[in-house]
Amino acid sequence: MGMRKGLPGLRGGDHIGITVPDLEEATRFFVDVLGAEQFYDLGPLASDDDWMTTHIGVDRTARVEKLRFLRLGFGLNLELFEYTAPDQRRQVPLNSDIGGHHLALYVDDFSAALDYLRAAGVEIMGEPTQRTSGPSGGQTWIYFRAPWGLQMELVSYPDGKAYEHDFTSRLWDPRHPER
Repeated sequence: MGMRKGLPGLRGGDHIGITVPDLEEATRFFVDVLGAEQFYDLGPLASDDDWMTTHIGVDRTARVEKLRFLRLGFGLNLELFEYTAPDQRRQVPLNSDIGGHHLALYVDDFSAALDYLRAAGVEIMGEPTQRTSGPSGGQTWIYFRAPWGLQMELVSYPDGKAYEHDFTSRLWDPRHPER
């Protein structure tokens, strides 16, 4: 077996950092609605020199009022930031924007999870999409929004995806985190 190409020692993702308009509101959503576990806070972080620009790529006077670490299920830590900055854009990017994104959450029982989100008053975007063919065959998904507009996806494929029959290796699978 040959040497694997890429970043030496890569094990996988550690966390996703998300800037939110209100850290307490975001924490309530992730903890109370989605079931995340809250860990610890850091901050404020600010600098009198170019540290913020050099190390984080933001305006030199930007300030992280507070950041908070959460764990969301297995394999996903979140780092939530609440910033103040003179050039801060307050509009949530669309998926089609450069830097646009969404956060996908895998669930075992899609219908139960969707019913739960609806009962919690979460904004659901459209109706579920069920893939019956192609490489994602077996997958069901739907987008929803956090209270401040972050697009998220509910996804499930309890019997796997069709592409798995054609490849010896697989995408990381939350059903089998050890693989």
